[in-house]
Amino acid sequence: MDRSNSSPHHLEVPVPDLHLGLVGVGRIGAVHARNIVATAGVGTLTLADADASRARAVAAELPGDGAGVAVADDVEALLRSGVDGLVVAAGTAAHPELIRAGVEAGIPVLCEKPVAPDVALSLPVLEHVAARGGVVRIAHQRRHDPGYREAKRAFETGELGWLHAVRAVTCDVTPPAVEFIATSGGLFRDCSVHDFDVLRWITGREVVQVYARGSNNGDPEIGRVGDVDSALAVCTLDDGTLAVVTASRYNGAGHDVRLELQGSRGTLLVGMDDAMAVRSAEPGVRFPAGPAHATFAERFAAAYRAEVAAFVALVAGAEEDEMCSPEDAVAASRVADAAQESLVKGVPVAVEPLEMPTA
Repeated sequence: MDRSNSSPHHLEVPVPDLHLGLVGVGRIGAVHARNIVATAGVGTLTLADADASRARAVAAELPGDGAGVAVADDVEALLRSGVDGLVVAAGTAAHPELIRAGVEAGIPVLCEKPVAPDVALSLPVLEHVAARGGVVRIAHQRRHDPGYREAKRAFETGELGWLHAVRAVTCDVTPPAVEFIATSGGLFRDCSVHDFDVLRWITGREVVQVYARGSNNGDPEIGRVGDVDSALAVCTLDDGTLAVVTASRYNGAGHDVRLELQGSRGTLLVGMDDAMAVRSAEPGVRFPAGPAHATFAERFAAAYRAEVAAFVALVAGAEEDEMCSPEDAVAASRVADAAQESLVKGVPVAVEPLEMPTA
């Protein structure tokens, strides 16, 4: 299904028997694989991974009552198999090449964040996509989470009034391997970029300045590879609103992801449910009942399913979608870059606007 030079057609129901390709079957890739085979409209899923044995192992574990599953020897073979859309869940360094490959094949691409390891490397990818008329979306799954979507609706309809403060939290229970942290680009680029994206998405404002601080009280190896295990960034939006973004690799209470919008008329908190990774110090209060989410996969299970369903609809020809564009993803990465720079320099850093390429 060549989408590079054709206008999409709105479809209420995805065309059945679509053939999707998935490159990269690590932690998040395996989550996508399970969701793809369970999504209506998908007839075949072909997997590819740098470790072919891992791709075969993931394929063998997928439910037998979903889409048919095949394994390709490499990305080139996957693309030759006639896939209608490509999902990229390989390592960050491979994202630019794989996005370009999908665009050149004339098929829609859904790529895990970020577009590239940094903004400088992302811009040529944006230019390539624009020049070819490519259909590319970046997987910022929080845009598909029911709580974040309700927060956006409540703010946009005026229920909260004007915002005087925003607080965003992203905390993992335990850190990933130090080998991953060493190549992740830093805590703000790896974790907080999700918060920077929803901050822009929900408020419709741009971050113009970031002041960041960090600490490393956990594994000293994290510091030795140039990162911190906990950090905070004070963000100033272009209308003067203040937002505080915090992140940590060590949160023993559970996987904690929240967003608090404090407005002149009301306050709304995303993530306040019985699996919230906090407990009350007030006598007699039994909320939340727990247990807390242990990983991101559980916290955002519904969002990941909705994200895949949205991409399937896009591949099938839906005219409109609410997925994250590559331009928006790079704008969020620019904020993360500024936060990392501020962390290193110890001073506030201005977030310069980007000149986005157009087709």
